Amino acid sequence: MVTRIYLVRHAEAEGNVKEFFQGNIDTQLTEKGTQQLECLSARFKDVPFEAVYASPLRRAILTAEAVNRYHHLPLSPEYELREINGGRWEGKKWADFPSLNPEQYLHWTNDMWHFCAPDGEAMTEVYDRMIQVMGRIARENEGRTVAVISHGCAVRNFLAYVESGTIEGLPAVGWSDNTAVSLMEYDCEKDSWKLIFKNDASHLPEELSTLRKSNWNQYEKESK
Repeated sequence: MVTRIYLVRHAEAEGNVKEFFQGNIDTQLTEKGTQQLECLSARFKDVPFEAVYASPLRRAILTAEAVNRYHHLPLSPEYELREINGGRWEGKKWADFPSLNPEQYLHWTNDMWHFCAPDGEAMTEVYDRMIQVMGRIARENEGRTVAVISHGCAVRNFLAYVESGTIEGLPAVGWSDNTAVSLMEYDCEKDSWKLIFKNDASHLPEELSTLRKSNWNQYEKESK
């Protein structure tokens, strides 16, 4: 049987606009982020799904509640859906990294699969745990449709796996906008994933897009 999973990035939070490495810092949503959630909940109003999972960080939980607004399903916090742990990078401005830690900054911008912030989580660890948790969620919900809410770097890693089967596919995936939605199917018998669409933020009007208003391209966009 096939499990369908809507994978959603959380709404805009403080680090997205102040351009610091959020990682596991439990930041608040911005006013725009709250407005994004109104559009997201409307998008999911008539989408049938039967379970909701989310990273335990506040920005993901609030996004999950918006996805679930018209469905009233139990919300399952899932620690393995959390964002990359940025170690000593967390809370620091992206503009400062080229001088603070040039070697890891070059990895971030040129070959992300080698990235690991000082005292932080390696990108390969994020890739591996997202494969494991998404596979477990899919198997536990065989034949059902599920909504999963996570974070920019975590989402990007899993999409790289589904799209190309390798962490070196990260550059081709790109960054999703806040509240962007990807849809994939998992064939439980074949243990295989199929990407239906990725990083779709068509529910957002241009003025509510985070990426279009940001400076992230200068810093190869930050992790959320």
